[in-house]
Amino acid sequence: MLKKLRYWIIGSPLPSQMMQEKKLNKVRALAAFSPDALSSIAYANQEIYLGLVVAGATGLSFSFPIAAAISILLAIVALSYAQTIRAYPNGGGSYIVARENLGIFPGLIAAAALLLDYVLNAAVSLTAGVEALASAFPILWNYRVPIALGLLLLITLINLRGLRETGSIMAVPVYLFLFTFIAMLLYGIARIVFGMPSVEFQVTAPPATQMLTVVLVMHAFATGCTALTGVETISNGVPAFHPPEWKNARQTLIIMTVLMGFLFIGSMGLTQYLGVVAGPDETILSALTRRLIGTNIGYYIIQFSTLGILTVAANSSFAGFPRVSAILASDKFMPRQLFNIGDRLVFSNGIILLSGVTAILILIFNGDPHLLIPLFAVGAFSAFTFSQAGMVRHWIRSKERGWQLKAFFNGLGAFVTGVTLIVIAASKFVEGAWISVLLIALVITLFYQINRHYHSVSNQLSLKGLPPDIRPLPKPRVVIPVSDVHRGMVDAVRFALSISDRVTAVYIDVDPLQNHQTIYMQWQAWFPDVKLVIVPSPDRSIVNPLIDFLDLTDLEHHDGQQAVLVLPE
Repeated sequence: MLKKLRYWIIGSPLPSQMMQEKKLNKVRALAAFSPDALSSIAYANQEIYLGLVVAGATGLSFSFPIAAAISILLAIVALSYAQTIRAYPNGGGSYIVARENLGIFPGLIAAAALLLDYVLNAAVSLTAGVEALASAFPILWNYRVPIALGLLLLITLINLRGLRETGSIMAVPVYLFLFTFIAMLLYGIARIVFGMPSVEFQVTAPPATQMLTVVLVMHAFATGCTALTGVETISNGVPAFHPPEWKNARQTLIIMTVLMGFLFIGSMGLTQYLGVVAGPDETILSALTRRLIGTNIGYYIIQFSTLGILTVAANSSFAGFPRVSAILASDKFMPRQLFNIGDRLVFSNGIILLSGVTAILILIFNGDPHLLIPLFAVGAFSAFTFSQAGMVRHWIRSKERGWQLKAFFNGLGAFVTGVTLIVIAASKFVEGAWISVLLIALVITLFYQINRHYHSVSNQLSLKGLPPDIRPLPKPRVVIPVSDVHRGMVDAVRFALSISDRVTAVYIDVDPLQNHQTIYMQWQAWFPDVKLVIVPSPDRSIVNPLIDFLDLTDLEHHDGQQAVLVLPE
């Protein structure tokens, strides 16, 4: 019954031969890997707005310059990752690049930062999507947590069904968002071209509560840099593309970057040109949409499409987190179960782990993306910096044609992301960036603990030092746990006597008031050649007294021979 229910929910098992058939074309891959980057305008624009509105009209006037700086940074990072995709066609995520070129420890820093980024992306995307819905329907504002958890469950089940199903289903909200939001931006640009007047923030902005300072501008820039999260996802998932994998992946990255840049610059430019200010319990994108097209059916379609792409933006995490976890598991830095491929040809255990941790974050932070944002960008830019620094080392080592230019671009990427990381860490440290730093350190410690365990087990299982002629052991001692004398015991005793002449039956006495003479007499009647030992258990435990008996027997014989436990069924 449970198996049928499981197959009904996630589908029946697929043969391994279908692995190649589960590859993604560029249309599905854009839907599977880009929602995080494309939808980031929802929370990045909101965080820039919240960071500057406290300085009133003067602060909000810096919105577009900050967006322009972040867009330039986006172009540099995308160009850097385009080279990573070409150099690592089997998947060149931050961990692999840093590990191979900078060493194990920098690689683990990148891996821990990347895993943290994936988890936070899933939590922020889902909670920000629910806020977009609540902006249209304020009655839902108090139900953000259960709605976010419901969406998380839905997207988890979709991902457990497999790559093709994920790409196909995710394509609907992704392309709906692109068509509706781009259409709205083009409509706004057209109105400006045909004479729509600008509106100054001095007219619409609320009074300033803080003075505009360099620190305030840096803080807004740091929070806005969350727009770049998700850029590296395609480089992690190159093997999921149709052949030639690296070419299709790089083309998809370029398309995603162009779309993302237009959405970000277009929305921020229109917001500043029209002097848009959000009302209470409303996002800045909702306010921009109302300003351009009013509160009509088009407004609600755009809000639902924003919810849709923010929901599937978590899919970027579900596409990347299991793959990075599987790579770490293959290197013995995470449990090996994360490397196992499930019935539907996906890393099911990694998907379930990500879903569980994301649910915990949503509950802890009460479904508020603004509280999660300070933790967000630290992980992403740490991974960016180590990855691009690793690529510089890669080009210097390879010395392939044009390596100087490639090293320059990756070096530029490492420099700008490194500086941005310092700005983010400094400006958001008190707000929660310190938590990200602490979590990264704890995850790295966990990596080393897991790795130490696997190396210990490997040493214990090693054949090194054993003689080539392994002689057979003498017949082992056999122990049969006895609960009663029944038909199943007959087969157990017969099997035990077939492999050894040293057989002992053990009865664990959990009830001192019971008369054991009956079971003893029955045992002697049926199995007179097999010794029965009755072991008292004052605390009614069965397993511990049995293990103690085995240890005691081993000490009595001092022969170092293995014991066989035969369980009657």
